[in-house]
Amino acid sequence: MSFYLYAKALHIIFVVSWFAGLFYIVRLFIYHTEALTEKQEPEKTVLSDQLKLMTARLWKIITVPASILTAIFGFWMVYELGNISGWLWVKLALVAGLYGYHYWCWKIYRNLQNEKVGYTSDQLRMFNEGATLFLISITFIVVLKSALDMVYGVIGLFAVMILLMLGIKLYKKYRKN
Repeated sequence: MSFYLYAKALHIIFVVSWFAGLFYIVRLFIYHTEALTEKQEPEKTVLSDQLKLMTARLWKIITVPASILTAIFGFWMVYELGNISGWLWVKLALVAGLYGYHYWCWKIYRNLQNEKVGYTSDQLRMFNEGATLFLISITFIVVLKSALDMVYGVIGLFAVMILLMLGIKLYKKYRKN
């Protein structure tokens, strides 16, 4: 059981690192998009070059390695447990969705590295909340480990989503003023 606890500790460390990367990289996507669409030369080129460098370092040095190590230590924990219970299947489905979100970030990253803007900064602000929703969902299922409690968690998740969207709209209104 002691190897399980080491795997769990390392898994948590790399989950935190991965989420830090996902939270920050989408903010950089927003700034990069705004630099490419709203700034004039030479500021546009200077900002774009700096943001390319920052996102490349964040993506290659923190976000991708942390996602890989998260998976390695997660699989190690499942191996140590020897079986997968019902709540863990739900968690694994949510984690698969998170890797889909990660892949979507990679596509945005690749496009912005080539100065191709595919989304508005407002769309990216909404997209930025995706990692938050995955974090909330996964945390609730891991802590509660119950389908009924998960239903309550999903109801709470929708409430959080509504609050986030209202917050984004208020921030956008505040930012314009």
